[in-house]
Amino acid sequence: MTALPLHLRPIQFVDTPIGLPEGSVARLAGGMQWFAAYEVIEGRARRIVPVADFDTALGGNESAAKLHAAITAPRPALTLGNRVLRFDQPSIAGILNVTPDSFSDGRAYGDDPAAAATAGFDMTVAGATLIDIGGESTRPGAPLVWEGDEIKRIVPVIERLASGGALISIDTRKGAVMEAALAAGAQIVNDVAALLWDDRALGIVARAGCPVILMHSPDPAKGPHGDGHYRNVLTDVFDWLEARVAAAVAGGIARERIIVDPGIGFGKSLADNLALLNGLALFHGLGCPIMLGASRKRMIGALSNEAPADRRLGGSLALALKGVEAGVQILRVHDVAETAQAVRVWRGLKDQALVGG
Repeated sequence: MTALPLHLRPIQFVDTPIGLPEGSVARLAGGMQWFAAYEVIEGRARRIVPVADFDTALGGNESAAKLHAAITAPRPALTLGNRVLRFDQPSIAGILNVTPDSFSDGRAYGDDPAAAATAGFDMTVAGATLIDIGGESTRPGAPLVWEGDEIKRIVPVIERLASGGALISIDTRKGAVMEAALAAGAQIVNDVAALLWDDRALGIVARAGCPVILMHSPDPAKGPHGDGHYRNVLTDVFDWLEARVAAAVAGGIARERIIVDPGIGFGKSLADNLALLNGLALFHGLGCPIMLGASRKRMIGALSNEAPADRRLGGSLALALKGVEAGVQILRVHDVAETAQAVRVWRGLKDQALVGG
């Protein structure tokens, strides 16, 4: 009989390892969270294994040992020019859409790259480590943008931000846009299609040697909002991302330069999104930093009397804090100042707890 695939989700988080028996807790991805047990998922079967009992219960299982090593290994920082992106604490990526039709902040800057760049600099002052620039809306039903128009939108903004020292990611699925953005000063590619929409994309990223963010969607070759049919959305998305990471590595991208994103809202129902958010810690088993993009998403409206996109701050902050509690390293958000404040307060509480206060 073929063994069922095994997955491990860190659970039973503790405030501090101080005073606990040695080996009873493990540090999550070299970050600020410690956990005391795993939920072991094998098909539909689930059981709890304390960290202290890992060797006895799972030590002989090669898959479990590999996952445990990935979950507990520190994520190396990325040195990008004169900037360093660290993963031992949560950081914020500010969303800067230079599009006429984004679901939340489209039309904000019109055709004024200077105004868009100023907004980007304001985000860095407010607490963003990274500015994520997009020139094509990925909202449901959005029309495909010709790559020439997309380049025209993003390059002048990237040039201004790069000249001012900002760390920039380009949110695109098109190879030509990736090339233009990297040439203009972007340092990271953020692809909602996980390098599957454009046949040239993987090679472009590999040759550039830049970090890449691989996001899950059900059928990225057709578009980011295909119908998802999941047996178990949490493990299905994990397995899909695991395969995309392996393909990226095989294509010449260094594993330590890969970031993963479970794709909240992309081809997922409300129930799917809630399951992913509740199970976020599972994705540390990929051995890569995690980006969470849940800001102002439709699911917040669905849970709060259909609140429109510009009235979803409270829900966005709730999901951001859910992410940092699960050890997510990057929060991709619209409301940078408010999220940064929430994370600073969380960090203060965590720092106090870690020293045993």
